Amino acid sequence: MAENNNQPNEVQLQIKPEVAEGNYANLAMITHSSSDFILDFAEMLPGMQAPVVSNRIIMAPEHAKRLLAALQENVYKYEQTFGKINIPNQQPRTIAPFKTGEEPEA
Repeated sequence: MAENNNQPNEVQLQIKPEVAEGNYANLAMITHSSSDFILDFAEMLPGMQAPVVSNRIIMAPEHAKRLLAALQENVYKYEQTFGKINIPNQQPRTIAPFKTGEEPEA
């Protein structure tokens, strides 16, 4: 962690150009074990047979809880600036998890 005399908690990140482009995700699946949280981010669009996971993030439970707090804080700030985020009433989709090493259907 990089330390700055003025802001000891500030971290300066470097980002590779291919990572900076980002990946679109409108679906996230979260699973966990006693030692890890696994976040799979996928894209699900009309005409696609099945969503395809583009990113998998694995983190310790402590980091997952920090992520939760950071998301809550940022959603609060977003809503203070841009207004309430409305989520239409819809039933959550159930997607069967895939087995490790299993290739998604093309």
